[in-house]
Amino acid sequence: MRIAVFGGSFNPPHPGHVRAARAACEALRPDKLIVIPAADPPHKALPACSPGPEERLYLTRLAFSAMPEAEVSDIEILRSGESYTADTVAQLQAAYPGADIILIVGTDMLLYFEKWNRFRWLLNNVTVAALSREDGDSREISEYSAYLREEYGANVLFVDSPPLPMSSSQLRELLRARSGADVLAPEVYGRIIKTRDYGAKPQFSWLREHAYGMLKPGRIAHVKGCEAQAVSLARRWGADADSAAEAAILHDITKKLVLSEQLLLCGKYGIIVDSLEAESAKLLHARTGAALARDLFGIPDDIYDAIRWHTTGRPAMALLEKIIYLADYIEPNRDFEELESLRRLSYTNIDEAMALGLKLSLKDLRAYDVRPHGATVSALEYYEGAAETAAE
Repeated sequence: MRIAVFGGSFNPPHPGHVRAARAACEALRPDKLIVIPAADPPHKALPACSPGPEERLYLTRLAFSAMPEAEVSDIEILRSGESYTADTVAQLQAAYPGADIILIVGTDMLLYFEKWNRFRWLLNNVTVAALSREDGDSREISEYSAYLREEYGANVLFVDSPPLPMSSSQLRELLRARSGADVLAPEVYGRIIKTRDYGAKPQFSWLREHAYGMLKPGRIAHVKGCEAQAVSLARRWGADADSAAEAAILHDITKKLVLSEQLLLCGKYGIIVDSLEAESAKLLHARTGAALARDLFGIPDDIYDAIRWHTTGRPAMALLEKIIYLADYIEPNRDFEELESLRRLSYTNIDEAMALGLKLSLKDLRAYDVRPHGATVSALEYYEGAAETAAE
């Protein structure tokens, strides 16, 4: 029995890893391919914001789900401690007596082989299959393979395949820069955004696609306008424009749900509603939208709060909360009396704009004989008081 073993930190796992595994399988024709994420790689410290071993195992299973012949093993995760390949090979030998074990390694790991734990024992017990990582390293692989054969009697093969098109370190940089959605497998990317590992932030095109899919078609123009207005206000008042865009894109993701559906989400996320909210889908969509956005897209607290309070407002709102509240009100598709005054104030005195926006909101509710939420009433009192204090 021939068993090919492909190990690594997989931090994160990406299509290059899957491509390498496929190339090795095509060249080596093993009876079994085992992919093994390391619990604690001894040769390098994992970067900050990396997920724990169980999460990397989960991501690796997602990444290799399109390759059913690959078995993603938790052997090193369960063993814990530093992930020495020699220990893993010994476990596999015990589990598969008499099997020929082939160790798949990249150029970097091959050239480092003499520093591996119990490397002589490994070279006596496995076949090493080397994969090119960069253009032009084939000669280096060939020369070092010849050295290992001559010096240690090692059995080293060169798997002639195109170099890996990417690295995990490059992908971590992309994830921090709101990119990578078009590189990683969709399931892997979605999971990383949900957990926000690696300091990842969602690529805006990806976020819009997912958010717009949760809206009624007629609401998309409003959300686009809200995003543009939120970014403009954020730049005017010194807030983070990316956070403003993210909050605006997501602020209405549960808007189309009817009251019964809103209440089901409240139950799912443990949202305690008051008597007024229990009868109003319009009020609840801000609360359920914030909770769903956190669940699906891992939004941080400031974006959560901006979505949470964009309908009612509240006293002493954070700057991002005020920006989303006002952007929702003054985006280009809106048309109502005193709109231009509200737009002007939004760029000249944001607290006075809040007072006017809240006053207009209460006026509109009373025109339809709708009881306003207490948070809106309190917010208006707060911002009218702030305006009076500023005028003194």
